[in-house]
Amino acid sequence: MSHIKRFLLLCSGADQDILKSCPTDENKYAGIGGTVLFTGILAFFSAAYAIYTVFDNYFFAVAFGLVWGLMIFNLDRYIVSSMKSRGSFWRDFVVAFPRLILAVLLALVISKPLELKIFQKEIDAELISMEQEVYKEQETKLKSRFSDQAEAYQKELAALQSELDALAAKRDTLNLMAIQEADGTGGSGKKNLGPIYRIKKAKADEAQAELDAGKERILPLIAEKQASIRQTDSLMLAEIASLERSAFGGMAARMEALHRLGEDSKAIFFANIFIILLFIAIETAPIFVKLISPRSPYDFLLHQHEHVFEMDNLEKVTLLRNATQNMVEFDTATGVYRTRKEIEVEKELTDAYLERKKEALKNKPLDWLLPFVKGKV
Repeated sequence: MSHIKRFLLLCSGADQDILKSCPTDENKYAGIGGTVLFTGILAFFSAAYAIYTVFDNYFFAVAFGLVWGLMIFNLDRYIVSSMKSRGSFWRDFVVAFPRLILAVLLALVISKPLELKIFQKEIDAELISMEQEVYKEQETKLKSRFSDQAEAYQKELAALQSELDALAAKRDTLNLMAIQEADGTGGSGKKNLGPIYRIKKAKADEAQAELDAGKERILPLIAEKQASIRQTDSLMLAEIASLERSAFGGMAARMEALHRLGEDSKAIFFANIFIILLFIAIETAPIFVKLISPRSPYDFLLHQHEHVFEMDNLEKVTLLRNATQNMVEFDTATGVYRTRKEIEVEKELTDAYLERKKEALKNKPLDWLLPFVKGKV
């Protein structure tokens, strides 16, 4: 047997001493061991790429990937080696079902970083769009902060300009009326510079004076409001320029980009599904192979070996339990018998003592009654 085959059998978790007695099963378990090995290798690359996208450090990526790959390898090896065929499909399926769930979970965990690597170019393009969307959202929020103040300045500016326009319109109207009165095209309809014209001209001059006074008062306010608007716009542009446009590249952002790509493109969506199914098939293949395969010589010998150990252990446990029960029964019976005999002996001693005391009292003289008798006399 070559060293590679021994290593693959080691990866499968099979007992190589038992396999020596059934060489026909060596290729089967070597294939299972190869699947377990390559699953661990894929887990290494998956974890290494995931950690590299987070820390951007090769040392951390390789170290964590190695630990993760070994952990997945050990879990897969345990899942496969802990399955034992007993000849009943449904019984074996019930035993294998929790292992299948764990294998599917491991497949999903392993496949996701590799999916991100497979669709890296598409994800990078989508990340640029996501970055622009985030920047646009931040810019919109920033503009909304200054919009209320800018609108207030614009309303005040419009009110001042409206007041100034009203004064100018009044002045123009009165001037037009005075001119029409002078040339006879309006008013009294007579061309002259009489008293009516002078009255209208005076009103027009008053309107001009009001306009000049209004300009002296309003134009500085308009300039002030325009300066405030320009200052607000400058502050807004400065804060927009200070926005940080940090590039997206983390694990969560890439997963979100892949999800959006799947929603926008059916090809990417189905490709993503098939990649997940492929990893699930790879991860669960050893379990299904052992589940659907008929019992082989290795399974019989393994069952026999375990049964012999189980019976030997049962025999030892039974003998120890019986010996313990016998010892307890012996100690209990002898203790009860000893206690009864001790009680009987104590009774005999007590009876003998009381009998002797009774005889002593009978033979003792009645001297102790003399004082009482003399007292009565």
